Amino acid sequence: MDQHRILVVDDEKGITDLVAMALHLQGAAVEVAHTGADALRAVRVFRPHLVVLDVMLPDLDGFEVLDRMLSERPSPPVPVLFLTARGDLDDRLRGLASGGDDYMTKPFSVEEMLLRVAAILRRSEGIDDPGRRLVVGDLELDEESHQARRGSEPVHLTPTEFRLLHYLMVNAGHVVSKAQIRDRVWDYSFDGNVNMVEVYISYLRKKLDAHGPPLVRTVRGVGYCLRASGGTPTSSDTGTGR
Repeated sequence: MDQHRILVVDDEKGITDLVAMALHLQGAAVEVAHTGADALRAVRVFRPHLVVLDVMLPDLDGFEVLDRMLSERPSPPVPVLFLTARGDLDDRLRGLASGGDDYMTKPFSVEEMLLRVAAILRRSEGIDDPGRRLVVGDLELDEESHQARRGSEPVHLTPTEFRLLHYLMVNAGHVVSKAQIRDRVWDYSFDGNVNMVEVYISYLRKKLDAHGPPLVRTVRGVGYCLRASGGTPTSSDTGTGR
């Protein structure tokens, strides 16, 4: 985590002290905020590589903080790890649907939190050959600017949605399994009752299909394939696209 800037947002000083100290020991530069308004100001000034965000804040809740962050459309987008006592399935789904990259509930293991932070940072910087443009039909993805377009319309993606779309586009025309997607887009298995691959495929489809015919196909019992209309998908043994 050396040289990474991480913003920790929680209204409990004991939590921010604990998380900040653990991140400092890993070499990160850390700032803390105790309200949603302070968090938004810190994002603009501190320009963090990642935000550890509580949901229950005294002014704005964490979901609204993330929504306002995304509305400003930073490039590249800032990944978010929710760290909160709100552990219901509906809350977890809302956190992920709003653009969160991961969701942990309190009480939590500091060691697990550090592993998840490190995994998010690796994923956010893990696209090879920056500067390439990937094109499949009328869909275009720019790796350098972290932007996607379908036809003339921009497709606004969260960091995780961007990585998922990138992986599908690199493997365009090939079927990739859920296990391959999970291993490449995420670095570990999620511990909740949420099937992360299905959830994010659904989010991605809604955004892409709003601007044209469906591109992401489900191959029953095998996995998913992104292709322009026409053509027959083929299986991919490695899912690397290389």
